Amino acid sequence: MPYEWLPPSGDNRRLHLWPYRSLPRRGMVWFLGGTAIFIAVPLLGLIGSPMLWGLLPFLLATIAGIWWALERSFRDAEIVEDLTLTRDQITLTRHGPRGKRQDWQANPHWVRLTLHATGGPVPQYLTMKGEGREVELGAFLTAEERRQLCDEISTFLRARQ
Repeated sequence: MPYEWLPPSGDNRRLHLWPYRSLPRRGMVWFLGGTAIFIAVPLLGLIGSPMLWGLLPFLLATIAGIWWALERSFRDAEIVEDLTLTRDQITLTRHGPRGKRQDWQANPHWVRLTLHATGGPVPQYLTMKGEGREVELGAFLTAEERRQLCDEISTFLRARQ
């Protein structure tokens, strides 16, 4: 699961959420290497021919384009959400791509946790509302993970009231 409850410190609970990565960095290197090899094999018959020099820039641009797209995907997925639950306060800190940071906090007694089955940008859209502001939680999780997370946070909130 791309989220984990960190060990509690006293009465405080902390949740750490991150997007799932189907292709790790090591896999990216293997993919780029394999792609380069598959592109190079047909070129072996063109060694010594002027056609090789005509095709080579386009093939290198293809490899560079794939590398750039994968790097961009990795940078855009550098999202981490930290939810801290204490008796007196809930704090959500979202560290987004390129260092963007967003904070939200509210009194847990007045927080309303809502799982929108439809109508959100994703199925089973999970939001928390408090202090006059509504924030999303774990939009990058699967629908089942958001349902399970909603149950876990609801259990915590009920225990605090």
